[in-house]
Amino acid sequence: MKKILLGVGAVVVVAAAGFFGFNFYLQHKVKEQVDTAFAQIRATGAKASYGKVSFDAKSRTVTITDVATESTSEPPFSVKIASVTASGVSQSDPARFSADNIDIADLELGVSLPSQALSRVIYKAPQITVKAYSGPAAIQRPLASSSLIDLYRFGLAQLASITATSITAPAMTGTMAFDAKVKGGGTGGGNFTYSGIAIEGIKDGKIASAKTDAFHFSFNQPGGKPAQMTGDLANMATTNIDVGALAAALDPSNANDDKYHRIYEHVSAGPYVVTSPEGLNMRIDSVTADDIGLNPSRLQLPKLIAMMSLAGAAQPAPGSAQAREMMETVATFYEGIGIGNTEMRGFSAETPQGPFKLQVMRGNFANGKIGELAVEGVEGRAPNGPVRLGRFALKSLDLANFARVIAQFSGQKPSAEQMLGLLPLIEGVEIKGFTGPDKHGNQSNIDILSLDWGQFVGPIPSKLHLIAKMSGPFDPTDANQRRFIMAGIDKINIDADLGAAWTEASRTFALEPVKLDLGGLVNATARLSLANVSREVFSTTAAQAMVAAMQTEVGAIELTLHDQGGVDLAIAQYARGQNLSREAARQAIVQTIRNANTDESLKPAVDALVNFIETPGQTLVVKLTPRAKVPALQLIQLLKTEPLLALAQFQVEASSGL
Repeated sequence: MKKILLGVGAVVVVAAAGFFGFNFYLQHKVKEQVDTAFAQIRATGAKASYGKVSFDAKSRTVTITDVATESTSEPPFSVKIASVTASGVSQSDPARFSADNIDIADLELGVSLPSQALSRVIYKAPQITVKAYSGPAAIQRPLASSSLIDLYRFGLAQLASITATSITAPAMTGTMAFDAKVKGGGTGGGNFTYSGIAIEGIKDGKIASAKTDAFHFSFNQPGGKPAQMTGDLANMATTNIDVGALAAALDPSNANDDKYHRIYEHVSAGPYVVTSPEGLNMRIDSVTADDIGLNPSRLQLPKLIAMMSLAGAAQPAPGSAQAREMMETVATFYEGIGIGNTEMRGFSAETPQGPFKLQVMRGNFANGKIGELAVEGVEGRAPNGPVRLGRFALKSLDLANFARVIAQFSGQKPSAEQMLGLLPLIEGVEIKGFTGPDKHGNQSNIDILSLDWGQFVGPIPSKLHLIAKMSGPFDPTDANQRRFIMAGIDKINIDADLGAAWTEASRTFALEPVKLDLGGLVNATARLSLANVSREVFSTTAAQAMVAAMQTEVGAIELTLHDQGGVDLAIAQYARGQNLSREAARQAIVQTIRNANTDESLKPAVDALVNFIETPGQTLVVKLTPRAKVPALQLIQLLKTEPLLALAQFQVEASSGL
């Protein structure tokens, strides 16, 4: 649609700007003004010519034939018009020109591209009609140069200065050609058609609405075996377009403007259908976006276009200074675009595994960040069975800085610290309603899996929260999992809620909540705190982190276990290994626990543990309070070698009961 607006804007400029001076009713004056206008275009180095100029005073009609312009920009840009006819012309104000109608016949707009694949695009419109036109009687500001950006700005600036009730084109066709040097040999190309183009309510640099009823394309892919792909897009519509703001965003004089200016209030399109001979067919029911804006200080379009032109000639080496500079420019460009709520609905496609469907994808984008990117209602098929996904969401993604980080280790294997640098760019992930097969075709389920992290110390988060509720079958080919199957448990159910947070002011680190429910086995909750936790614990330098960790102390610990069958399962496994009955195995375990304890102060805790083992379905509550300072690393080492000595560092309270 932008190219259509620019093409129409260029036509309006050629038809109106400077064509009619104070005495425009006199034909020689008209031609004099036309000469002046075209001389201004040629002064930039561009080519510009026209044919016959005629004027009918009775009908107040002016006609100009054979208009042709060609820029010297990269990529080059050309406009050809068979004739421009303005009828019902008048000039109530010496500075402005008006016409009841402007009819443009046989517009051709061509762009040669620097891409190594697509070499040229040509647009043709047999007829364009402008109703109730009013615009400047002279060019407001001449072209600064013949660069593509300046051509865009020039056309948009002229369009922003006019008034018209409508600009319509029944149809616009186009062709595109691929470079014959494309890898794989052979050439390709295609054609496309827009129909029902209507732009309405052009006034004060704004457009009330722009729509295109339908767009059709068909092209042959270059190289290898020819394959024709076709597509149809219907109902393209945009409301409240701010042409003046778009022209200002491209103006280098506004490079210090760090505000977002809304260009489009609402954009919608769909359905969109693509078909190909390989059977890779696709459909999108609708796409919508609100509040699309630009930040002039971040766009850097001239620099980006220049880099793309250079890249078209020779790709920069991965990891090179040129590649990093290009990625930085792209990242900054991302920061210059703002999009409110955007949605894609009803996506479906044919794949080698079968049909794929997606109900909705939604998100928003500002300051180079995706606020949330969510997909919902996914249905597809993996090699071993069907896959369904209720919802997947990236809770936030800093796309601009993601590009910058990737550029740092482009062309080389990233270090662990560089990989950690990606974590602050994503705030969390969420999965809901997932069902998919394992390698045996058995279905696993994720009701919810939500992970959030934040409060970063360098690249490492000091705050985490995990919620997980999932289930899946045990693998009979795995020896460890086969034990559960032999005990009559063929699947595992997990319900977890785990939280961890560091508080810098108090230098404490708390694990809370810690809830884990292994359905059919055990339900556990815990609380754990660490003291004297300094900022250096989160250092990416191993030596510094280790020194800080040595100063960390263990605080109070509380553990609650509710038996849901796990004790009986453990006893059954022990009985099988020792060739005992279950009851004999239970008593043997109890006796081993009693014999291991020689500390009288631990007798209440031992009694509670024995009661927990002897009585199925019991609840065991254990509270550990440090008797003195307990270094965390020292406690971990004692747990490996002398668990009873580790336990002796705490005052132990234990109880059991139903």
